[in-house]
Amino acid sequence: MYYIGVDLGTSSVKLLLMDKQGTVVKTVSKEYPISFPKPGWSEQNPYDWYEQSVAGIRELTVGIKKEEVAGISFGGQMHGLVILDENDKVIRPAILWNDGRTTKECEYLNNTIGKGKLTEYTANIAFAGFTAPKILWVRENEPENFQKIRKIMLPKDYLAYRFSGVHATDVSDASGMLLFDVKNRRWSEEMLEICGISKDCMARVFESYECIGHLTEEAAEKLGLTTDTAVIAGAGDNAAAAVGTGTVGDGSCNISLGTSGTIFISSMTFGVDANNALHAFAHADGHYHLMGCMLSAASCNKWWLDDIIGTGDYAKEQEGITDEMLGSNHVFYLPYLMGERSPHNNPLARATFTGMTMDTTRTDMTQAVLEGVATSFPQTEEIIENGKVSGMTATDVQKILNLKHAWEFILDRDVVASRSTISPIPLIRTNRTPTCQNRLFHSSFSAKNTTHSITP
Repeated sequence: MYYIGVDLGTSSVKLLLMDKQGTVVKTVSKEYPISFPKPGWSEQNPYDWYEQSVAGIRELTVGIKKEEVAGISFGGQMHGLVILDENDKVIRPAILWNDGRTTKECEYLNNTIGKGKLTEYTANIAFAGFTAPKILWVRENEPENFQKIRKIMLPKDYLAYRFSGVHATDVSDASGMLLFDVKNRRWSEEMLEICGISKDCMARVFESYECIGHLTEEAAEKLGLTTDTAVIAGAGDNAAAAVGTGTVGDGSCNISLGTSGTIFISSMTFGVDANNALHAFAHADGHYHLMGCMLSAASCNKWWLDDIIGTGDYAKEQEGITDEMLGSNHVFYLPYLMGERSPHNNPLARATFTGMTMDTTRTDMTQAVLEGVATSFPQTEEIIENGKVSGMTATDVQKILNLKHAWEFILDRDVVASRSTISPIPLIRTNRTPTCQNRLFHSSFSAKNTTHSITP
């Protein structure tokens, strides 16, 4: 038997076919556009996700007997707002996780409703990328669209609906909407009322590993599969990655660097940090986790090398960064191309270079981008030390993350990259296959998604 995994990313959908032994048989990637209608806005057409996923699955299963595909499940970008009308048609383009238009709505939620109430209702405060502020924005700025809403969905869940006919979500993805009572794993009636929507508009909530249904006849025909193929709820991208890397149970942790960057701490019990600087979410393993998220990680290097310098040779551009240069660069970079989420909740934050002089080189600026992203992670140390996270001490986290010297952790020439290690140790999700294993920074900040476990 075979199983299909669908990772709905920001720039592409990545699909894999796995056999029952867990061996990856084939992978396929399909890209789709992203639009930025105004500064700070970020939107996509959900139909593009569906069409490219269908095309990818058909390519993925060439030569495979359709009756041998037993199940399909999903991971993907979180927080996005997909709204459907009474006929389940998409009303407007999806507003994505990295969209920063909801400053006013977040101020209303955090200051008028109050962070204390939000934490009581959802275990979290309002961030610009979350779904609830987006709903309030639509209500205020597009009232005609708001009146049409009959279903509110997340990106991966829209795909699951198109395949199964079931309006479903999972606990990990729902946690990032600011509409979900994380502690009790159910929709928050208080938040639904604040947003002016009924519970009927929300999808049925499942644990990540639960079956929500099977392929519809239409979907089966479209995909070249059978109606016996089970559709599993799946998980938000970080929760899914955490399960895959063994970051489950109590006190495991990983670092993930893709378009965004995250620190993910798993826990058996529910808990909220004292300052609400970290997200408290339900985990795909049936328990809970805390997560810090920086909005621009690998995307900073992609922007700098692809768009500004205009080079595709990442390794060559970075080969001038020697060990002796690490920590001694006089140029600094703040990685806030899309604002920032945690620990600094500020959608209006902007990226900048500083410290440049007449002798500043191109290599200095490239190094500054890498170190700017890396040194954002130690800021989580203060949160951990002050927050008294259940099951974790500051020492535990420092051992895992090497928070005091995160740039050394990421750029150290002695770090060993491995594609096969699956264990609850730090993880960097890199974006390009490294050209040299003892130079992890050659691949730590680029454009595709591969996974490497590292040992500090």
